[in-house]
Amino acid sequence: MKKLVKIFCGSVLFLGVSAFAYTAEEFKGQISFNGSSSLAPVISKISTNFVEKNGTWDKVNKDFPNEKIEIFVSSAGSGAGVKSVIEGVSDFGMVARQVKDSEKAKFKNYKEFVVASDALTISVNNENPILKYQKDISSETLKKIFSGEYKYWSDVDNRLEKKEIVVITRDLGGGAHEVFQTSIMGDTDVKMDAIQAPSMGALATKIVENKYAIGYASFGVYNLNKDKITAFTVDGVAPTEENILSGAYKIQRPLLFIKDGELTPAQKSFVDYIFSEEGVKAVEDGGYIPVK
Repeated sequence: MKKLVKIFCGSVLFLGVSAFAYTAEEFKGQISFNGSSSLAPVISKISTNFVEKNGTWDKVNKDFPNEKIEIFVSSAGSGAGVKSVIEGVSDFGMVARQVKDSEKAKFKNYKEFVVASDALTISVNNENPILKYQKDISSETLKKIFSGEYKYWSDVDNRLEKKEIVVITRDLGGGAHEVFQTSIMGDTDVKMDAIQAPSMGALATKIVENKYAIGYASFGVYNLNKDKITAFTVDGVAPTEENILSGAYKIQRPLLFIKDGELTPAQKSFVDYIFSEEGVKAVEDGGYIPVK
């Protein structure tokens, strides 16, 4: 991190003129995020709002230089987000799970900012025939479906036709899958021929496109598509905001971003904006439950 130099600008008698300012040469105005595909659209939206509102850093803070605000957001998964910060490739890593102690140990000065609470909904196409018979699914049944022990919907309910169950997951190295593995699968592996979607949006699309598909769509993505997909209650508990916040719904996770070291002044300004009223609204618009 570059050292920021404060320069004495003049007497405090000059009203309206800041006592300190940052040189354009040493001011770090670019900010980069990498990681979770669930959090990336939210941070990207907040970044767009921040840039459109201010344009240059001196509009954010008069002590900052007249430099264009540039915030880069890329999506490569939670694990990649953590790695990118450890390796100094990104300023912030976006993560859609708890950060492991073994990962934290690789940071010199670990910082964590929780943006939202999220859950993985067990969702199917609204046209899936199983919805005629049941709206709840047990953890044990889920384990059998995702492991491949149950191959057909008739294995789940013998009143259904023998139609193959199409299992949709996120990439098996991603944060969402880790949460599902811990919450539902335990030591049992997801079947090898499960379709791995590149993002939560793609996962929901595959469910919309196939009425025999089932997958774990994030609460945010489910809320944006609930006119096309239906979320089961799991072990009798619905994925509602109340149940997620109380911990009653078991398949849940935090959405957060992490950093190694203290925030620069520019980074602090943007992080403050993320947790401002405008930032919180963007989180809600993304379908997630903001941390207030």
